[in-house]
Amino acid sequence: MRVAAIELLQKASAAGAVIATAESCTGGGISAAITDVAGSSAIFDRAFITYSNAAKQEMLGVRADTLRDHGAVSEPVAEQMAQGALARSAATLAVSVTGVAGPGGSAHKPEGRVCFALAQTGQPVFVETIEFGANGRQGVRAATIDHALALLLSRF
Repeated sequence: MRVAAIELLQKASAAGAVIATAESCTGGGISAAITDVAGSSAIFDRAFITYSNAAKQEMLGVRADTLRDHGAVSEPVAEQMAQGALARSAATLAVSVTGVAGPGGSAHKPEGRVCFALAQTGQPVFVETIEFGANGRQGVRAATIDHALALLLSRF
């Protein structure tokens, strides 16, 4: 169990916040880390696992032109994923991730690149890209989960 998830439960609960996740490269790992903590139902609404581009469009409202122009691993897609999760849930705070866990990647989108977005009711969307490096699929996914939890905690 991640210490950050325990702290997130305490802080989100005290603030009356409700969380949703929109996950691609982590395949539900962020929501699993949150819901591993007893009592998480008080602060967690739902997770959108949108591995394919079609799922990103259908479940979160990511625009086809954004996917075409920027690719799935991009800040504009992460931003639309987070906004879609917020709009399609009872959450007040949503985090999204889309990246290249590996193995492999390309010169333009290397293994370990992950785009994050954080959408919160009444606040501008925060987006960033982190280069975790070619640390292997599990290493990239674990680092992504930890960073997403830290981003959520940064709002409290």
